[in-house]
Amino acid sequence: MNLKLLNQVTAFIWAEGDMLDHGEFETWMNLWTEKGTYIIPIDPKEEDFENTLNYAYDDHHMRKLRVQRLTGGESISTSPQPRTVRTLSRFRVLFESDEHVTVRCAQNLREFRKDSLKHYSADIVYELERAGESFKIQRKLVRLINSDDALAGLGYIL
Repeated sequence: MNLKLLNQVTAFIWAEGDMLDHGEFETWMNLWTEKGTYIIPIDPKEEDFENTLNYAYDDHHMRKLRVQRLTGGESISTSPQPRTVRTLSRFRVLFESDEHVTVRCAQNLREFRKDSLKHYSADIVYELERAGESFKIQRKLVRLINSDDALAGLGYIL
């Protein structure tokens, strides 16, 4: 096991979660490659994300629009803006090469909005490109454990 790599990707993913919880969306946008995709499938076993319905299937343009909705105050699902705290754990490097690293981890996210506290758990797979001493996100696949159940509006970034 490459502990140095595991520590590097863990620190990168923790920083991403902290940015999201604290509304640092412009900084978060800079973590992505130009062609990176952010995916939240409805079917927990789905692999063909381009040809199926998803909660999110965002390229660069759609991530930018998602951030605008979150920060613009014009979307009912994001007003008032939810407060979130996420815990990321159980990191495992699935693949590594000179250019790419694939990491799977667990996320438990708490959301507080309109006097209601909600909890979401997910397995997340990050496909990362090496960028100097850090990484860029090529793909973030969020598999909610209850994705095929009725979910309230997800008015933030998981």
